Amino acid sequence: MTKDLLSVSDLSHAEIEQLIGQALAMKQRGIQSLLSGKTLALLFEKPSLRTRVSFDLAMCQLGGHAIYLSPGEVGLGRREAIPDVARVLSRYVDVIAARTFSHQTLLILAEHSSVPVINALSDMEHPCQALADLLTIYEKKGRLAGLTLAFIGDGNNVANSLLFAASITGMNFCIASPPGYEIKKEILNQSRELAAGSGSKIQLTNEPGEAVKEADVVYTDVWTSMGQEAEAEKRRLAFSGYQVNDKLLSLAKKDALFMHPLPAHHGEEISAQLLDSPQSVVFDQAENRLHLQKALLAKLLLPAKPRVASK
Repeated sequence: MTKDLLSVSDLSHAEIEQLIGQALAMKQRGIQSLLSGKTLALLFEKPSLRTRVSFDLAMCQLGGHAIYLSPGEVGLGRREAIPDVARVLSRYVDVIAARTFSHQTLLILAEHSSVPVINALSDMEHPCQALADLLTIYEKKGRLAGLTLAFIGDGNNVANSLLFAASITGMNFCIASPPGYEIKKEILNQSRELAAGSGSKIQLTNEPGEAVKEADVVYTDVWTSMGQEAEAEKRRLAFSGYQVNDKLLSLAKKDALFMHPLPAHHGEEISAQLLDSPQSVVFDQAENRLHLQKALLAKLLLPAKPRVASK
């Protein structure tokens, strides 16, 4: 594993399996003082409920400490140059979780930081969400390889990370998006290279019904986010046939899971009360952000155990 986690594609299949296994163990054990004396900086340009609380609590339960830095306090790239922020924080803290609008900001932070930088969301990816989703799917299904995940909606940051995650772990991935809102070619090409080694099958379509047919997991996200608010009405029109509801969900396997990263816009990308469906594991996803991030922080901050040579 590299110093930082900026993309799901930074991880190997084995490393993802290790993180899931560690997260499951930590979920059972509860509080462990593994990171006593360690400090996490939460460097946020964009507000959050789940990301802030789960990272803060993860450090607390591991015996460490988290410091939240709001947009007004830092002013990344405006009040203070990004490389300078990275170098200063590296003198104070042990790890940085950055939630930014631009992925380029993360790349600059990581380049100039001597401590690990975690992508807590950018316009390109949301790796912590995707990894927690894999943990949730594994808990419910007992495996990842060979399952089919259908994503309905925008080819956004969450979709990108899920596509990488599926391609690495051997899950099949089918996304239904309106024309003009598909996964970007560079993400798709990289995912196809990863899928060639895992046996994952990738499919793109404009038809939601085609995507969810025989799916094990049906996933959606909001239609407007990450500074796209000016396009909200245009997007509502483009995505009007892409709502996940009971009718669409019925086309998937009978035991299919329904997933959403939250926050949800009820009546837009999902029908009312869908989060309360027996198939919904949305709040399990939210909880698992805590456990996966505990495993990730331990992975980045604890020294690797030396391997004992076999005789």
